[in-house]
This record gives sequence, C-alpha cells and structure tokens, in this order.
Amino acid sequence: MSDDLLFCMLYDMRGGTELTGVTLEHVTKSFGSSRGVENVHIEIKQGEFFTFLGPSGCGKTTILRMIAGFYYPTKGRILFMNADMTYVPPHKRNTGMVFQNYALFPHMTVFENIAFGLQVRKLTKAQIKEKVEQTQRLLRLDGFGNRRMDQLSGGQQQRVALARALVIEPSILLLDEPLSNLDAKLREETRIEIKRLQLELGITTIYVTHDQAEAMSMSDRIMVMQNGEVQQIGIPEDIYNRPSTPFVASFIGETNVWEGEVVQINGEEATVQVESDLLVIGYRDYASNSEGIKVGAKVSLCIRPEAVQIVNDQQRAREINAEQRHVYEPNQWHGQISLSEFTGASVTYVCKVGDKQTLRVLSIHAGNPIKQRKEMVTLVIPKANVYFISKRDPD
Repeated sequence: MSDDLLFCMLYDMRGGTELTGVTLEHVTKSFGSSRGVENVHIEIKQGEFFTFLGPSGCGKTTILRMIAGFYYPTKGRILFMNADMTYVPPHKRNTGMVFQNYALFPHMTVFENIAFGLQVRKLTKAQIKEKVEQTQRLLRLDGFGNRRMDQLSGGQQQRVALARALVIEPSILLLDEPLSNLDAKLREETRIEIKRLQLELGITTIYVTHDQAEAMSMSDRIMVMQNGEVQQIGIPEDIYNRPSTPFVASFIGETNVWEGEVVQINGEEATVQVESDLLVIGYRDYASNSEGIKVGAKVSLCIRPEAVQIVNDQQRAREINAEQRHVYEPNQWHGQISLSEFTGASVTYVCKVGDKQTLRVLSIHAGNPIKQRKEMVTLVIPKANVYFISKRDPD
C-alpha cells in the first residue's frame, strides 16, 4: 500500500476535521519561587512545524508540558483553535506526545505499545487492529508487531514511540527532544523521516530541541529561548541571518560577534568603531532595529564565518564586493592566522585582527593549500554581510 493511500486513510480516520492551531497568551509558569517561563506569547499555525530551541533549562520543555496539560500555567491562557484549554486535563486535549526517553512499556510488544492509547479510548479489537496496522505501515514497522522492546534498535524504538503518538489521530503532535538518544547518522535519517510524516499528514507539530541543526532543517518557524524568556521567533533564514539579540547570534550556528559604537552615518551606511583603528561599515537596514542605528549608539556586529573571505590581492577584493548588492569598497583588513581546523570539506581559520579582535573564517576546501599558523592574510567582509544588533539608543 502506498504512503499516499495511507495518508488518505489516516485523514479519513480523523473524519476530515481541520487540524488545530495553538495559541499561548502571555503564559507564565513558576515553581514556587523559581521562574520556569515568563510571558510567552505565541501563535502556532495549523499544520505548522514549530520548534522551541534553546539550551538546557531555558523553559522549552516546560511550555511543551503546559500545552500537553501536564502543567497548568501560573498566568495566561492556552488555546487550541480559540478554545480555552488552559485547565483541561491531558486526556481530553487530543494531543500525541513523544518523550525524550520514549516511555515505551518494556513488557509489551510493538503492537501492544502502539495500541495502548486506543485501548484506553475503548475502541473495538477490530478497530484497534486496523488502525495499528495502518500506522505500522506508515512508520515502516511492518513485521515488527510481535517483537519486544529489547529486540529493537534505538531507531526502531523511536518509530514505535512516534507510531503510538500518531495512532490516536491527534490534532497536535508534541515531540520532546526525540532524537537525543540516537547516534549522529541515525539522528539525520530519523529527522528526515519525521519531517516526511509531518508534511504528508499535515499535522500541527511542536518540537523541542537544543540542537540548532535539527531546528534549522526541520522547522517552518523557530522560537529561541533563554532563561525562560523568548528571544526571537521567525523562519530559520531570519533567525540565522537576522538575529535580534547577541544570544541568538551566538547560539544559532557559528558567528563572530564584535561590540562597537556607531561613529558615522552616511546615507544608508553606518560605520562602527570596534577598536581605535578598526572600523566596520554596513548597511543600516541590515539591523535588528534600524531606528537604533544612530551616531553614539552601542551595537553588536554579527558576522558569519562563511561571509568572511581570504583574498590575495586588491583586485579580487573589489570583485567580491561587486558581486554583492552595491559596488563599494568592502571592509578589508590584514590578519594573522592563529589556528586552522581542517574538517575535510572545509577549513576554519581563527585570525587575529587589530589589537584584540579575533575572526573565525569558514573556507570551502577545494584542494588549495591550507594556510598555516602565523601566516598573514587579507580578509574581506562585504558590507551586505555585516548585521547590526541594536543594543540601546545613545543617551
């Protein structure tokens, strides 16, 4: 049976109902005197793959558990399709959840684990058999029904946990770091599988992870959190290229973050002084808050390593800049390589620039000789690759 047909069957099992979106209205959760999350306000669209991303302890799992109904918020409301679910118990929310440790029953077979939620809902044996077998085919678990959990690999156990969450036909699928126990190669394969299922079923999916690669590759939108507060919400491209805070810039991928002060405004260009003899020029509209880019303003500069180029002469520097949005002289400095890291496909250099600054440079390895420690190089950053993070307006 084809995956397309299986999708249609699962949709029919839902009775053709419209999938549910989720809204959190200024939600706060405290645990005694400790704050879990503070004033979280988000709207997750129907059928969206939405990811909570942040370091351990930032509050992302706390929010997921409030959506599932395991915690009730201290303040605020939780709505599914405008229906208030704030204090509705978990079993009445029609959500399916995959836990970090899978929470499978070791004494049950694959079939019995998947069927558990249907048995709780008191479906007939014939209905349970039909739905479990459909879901097994969808998750490519055909022939595994009689196996115990200790007879499965980590990836197979993960698929059983996902099947158990999907078989009850949830309106919302909740995933709490489901790939953290898998090795690197299996993580990548399972990541693709989860995204495939989400796209085929069109189910609203909320995913929790601390892994930036997972979030960037799977998500329609990402919410970045730190210390219980939302730092930024946006599509992956904006989160990466237009971070709103220094934390987001440093947490999402590798980046160079320099601190400086705006010393000159010339039309659409802003010049920032990082050191006494180190000036960086960028475009004012490439900023988290372009209105905050004024003379005297303190700003952070976000420069991605792949945007920095090592060149051998002035002519190439001009050519690089001409390939960008405007034909102006680029930012150009001399630097000294203090470290080189060869990874096969690329080389990462750490270069000293000015008296105190370092700059990470990511260069694709195309068979060229790798530059060595203490070697002097010319570094170029096109102005279109400098992103300003406004910190505060000048006094």
